Amino acid sequence: MRVLLCPDKFAGTLPAQEVAVAVAEGWREVAEGDELVVRPLADGGPGFVAVLAEALGGRRLPVSTVDPLGRPAAGEILLTADGSTAYLESAQACGLHLLDPAERDPKATTSYGLGLLVTAAVESGARTVVIGLGGSATNDAGAGMLAALGATPLDGTGLALPYGGAALAAVAALDGTPRLRGATLVAATDVDNPLLGLHGASNVYGPQKGASREDVLLLDAALERFAAVLEKDLPGCPPQLGALPGGGAAGGLGAAVLALGGRCESGIGLVTRAIGLDAALDACDLVITGEGSFDHQSLRGKVVAGVAGAARDRGVPCVVVAGRVSTGRREAASAGVTDAYSLVEHFGGEERGGVEAAMGRPAEGLRELGARLARQWSR
Repeated sequence: MRVLLCPDKFAGTLPAQEVAVAVAEGWREVAEGDELVVRPLADGGPGFVAVLAEALGGRRLPVSTVDPLGRPAAGEILLTADGSTAYLESAQACGLHLLDPAERDPKATTSYGLGLLVTAAVESGARTVVIGLGGSATNDAGAGMLAALGATPLDGTGLALPYGGAALAAVAALDGTPRLRGATLVAATDVDNPLLGLHGASNVYGPQKGASREDVLLLDAALERFAAVLEKDLPGCPPQLGALPGGGAAGGLGAAVLALGGRCESGIGLVTRAIGLDAALDACDLVITGEGSFDHQSLRGKVVAGVAGAARDRGVPCVVVAGRVSTGRREAASAGVTDAYSLVEHFGGEERGGVEAAMGRPAEGLRELGARLARQWSR
């Protein structure tokens, strides 16, 4: 039997590569004669660079950057073999996982560190810079990133603004020109929310980053003002920036990429092309995918939805493994999911400490689930 293992990361516990390896180890304990094809996946969030590096090769260059509060952080860029394209992920500098829960405040967090990563990619000679967007702690519409690139937001008196989304309520101008050396920016994201409004960055994602209802209203108004300044002072910025699809990705980083003349592309689509997922799907008998939480959001543009839909189109069964499963069976089936398995339930459910075990011993649980799947599915 030919089994394709293509999970996303389990956020907060295991990267995608380790998820796939753990399930594969369990499967081989029961059916070692089966052929297991491992293709870990990512959209634009954490793990984007690691997954592409495994698929594409190239050079991984370490870059010193800063986290959402300006503290030193370790980042990297992936350069293709010919040096023409650089891949990086915003989460290495802007990631929510870099902050303790008490530190999460999108009024103050900055995307400046991402600007340092983009600068390193441009200085390396890359002509195209692909930025994976996802998992961000920021809501500054890329104001920090632009400052790091040489375009500083100013208040009405001509002073540079402090970092963070809230400070943009006073933005009046943009000073300087972004130093991109002619490179094209691409935002890899599967979020199509606009920057502003009810479905915008502040309203939809702000509360996940620590914003209160009052904060959300303040931030949305601040980003509206900043979008107007970008349209006025940044040459090439498209009109109606606040309403463009994808602008709300990663706290408005999508809008900053669009303002710089860049474009948005599907993150999962980009990764699946890079790793040759279509060919692997064509040749397999069973697909196993998964993520940390299989919920209603999973079926709206995330890795699991893309994999399950592609498997369904080929008539191939698709099994999901996840830390927690809250999607209804009928809804999952309509998306192409044949069955779903939860680590929390595997460890006895919430009442018996399943949550703690799933978070503390995910690899062990995934190996056991892999063995269980082999007993059920292997010929």
